[in-house]
Amino acid sequence: MNKPLRRVAIFCGLLVLALLLRDNWIQFVRADELSTHASNKRVRIERYANERGNIIVGDKPITGSVDSKDEYYKYKRTYVDGPMWAPVTGFASQAYDATQIEKIEDGILTGNDDQLFFDRTLAMFTGEKKKGGDVVTTLNAAAQKAAFEGLGKNTGAVVAIEPKTGKILAMASTPSYDPSSIAGYSRADEKAWIALEKDKNKPKLNRALREIYPPGSVFKVVTAAAALENGKVSDINAPTDTPEGWKIPLSNREMVNHASGCANASLNRALEISCNSVFAKLGDDVGRDKMVEMAEKFGFNAEQYTPVRSAASVYDRKADKGGNALSSIGQFNTATTPLQMAMVTAAIANDGKLMKPYMIDQLRAPNLDLIKQNEPEEMSRPVSQETAQKLQQMMENVVSNGTGGNADLKMDGVKVGGKTGTAQHGEKNAKRPYAWFISYAKTAEGSPVAVAVIVEDSAGTNREDISGGGLAAPIAKAVMKAVLKTRG
Repeated sequence: MNKPLRRVAIFCGLLVLALLLRDNWIQFVRADELSTHASNKRVRIERYANERGNIIVGDKPITGSVDSKDEYYKYKRTYVDGPMWAPVTGFASQAYDATQIEKIEDGILTGNDDQLFFDRTLAMFTGEKKKGGDVVTTLNAAAQKAAFEGLGKNTGAVVAIEPKTGKILAMASTPSYDPSSIAGYSRADEKAWIALEKDKNKPKLNRALREIYPPGSVFKVVTAAAALENGKVSDINAPTDTPEGWKIPLSNREMVNHASGCANASLNRALEISCNSVFAKLGDDVGRDKMVEMAEKFGFNAEQYTPVRSAASVYDRKADKGGNALSSIGQFNTATTPLQMAMVTAAIANDGKLMKPYMIDQLRAPNLDLIKQNEPEEMSRPVSQETAQKLQQMMENVVSNGTGGNADLKMDGVKVGGKTGTAQHGEKNAKRPYAWFISYAKTAEGSPVAVAVIVEDSAGTNREDISGGGLAAPIAKAVMKAVLKTRG
């Protein structure tokens, strides 16, 4: 072979080698990435080629599938009471992908998950039509309805948790949207999507998980926990050394109280009437690092997974003394999700044990065989049983004698503990305040439910009438009542 031909042969050989390497790279290294890429139309076609499995609440599906009469996308997702359940399900759309449970458990719902390989193989031999598996949630339908209807036309969110297990019983967010309206890829679906994207009220935002708010006075239960755990208070009914004109550290400003009788108020009394000065001073006494430690034991400064991701709530790790004092009453840089405050309340109601929150109970095959059963998992123990019971005593006093009276169920054998909050925000606190309420119901067998409610904006309510006790507590009461009734 002469020299020019040899060079051509070597060059062609290198091209063939490069082609083989490229082909193997695509088929083996990038196969999963490309097969699940959002721009891969085959993924969406496969997702809707067969009836999708359902998301179940109790024993009833809250989703479905209908024949869409389309050449490529044979089935389209449908939703029962879509706006009410949207914060739980998310959406599955032929045009706009999927979110939340619909996205996370897509493999089970489509039937394409490796755990369903045997079912798919068996269907090939039996000739049965391929179908997706089901996702069984921990949600309580009555509690969800109470939460959603309680919020009504207000902007806000509700989370309810079973303290003993961490099961999420309700997760509502308003304003909401109907996932069915964007499930297809027609002009109507496109129009609905654009309207949702442009809506300044952000109906697609899951406020229960993805929005963080200043917690205001509901955070005082965390400060009380830190004070008790660090020995700054032992007797909750003993006077505290707190002057009425207590000054914020590194400042000449005096802490403003919105209630009278806060001078040297006991911890129990201070929570009852929500004394800013007492809790700001306690936060200063405990110190920033111990306050951060307590907040983080409850879950602050970390994302939570339910399995849907929740934004991280914040307690400032670098605040100066003045910032820490303000943080201790739920202001300054302190910010939280409704889920996080439900977790705090659940841990207190569960005698100091915080269970990991979750909302998927089971994954089931199309033939109803159990694929996976989720079990309760302890997350942390933020406070001792003794401290938790002192906090319960204080929170129950808030409902019996203080600002949380609108949450009192007045049911035999049931005690309710709670804490109100009205969180100021905006430049110079110019925006309408947020109304918070956290609570739990307790029976002789323990606490079956803990609730966090935020009303971000209440249409038609005057600014001076916005309060956690007035707006949020009745919603929490309805949710707790619904849970207790369904338990028999």
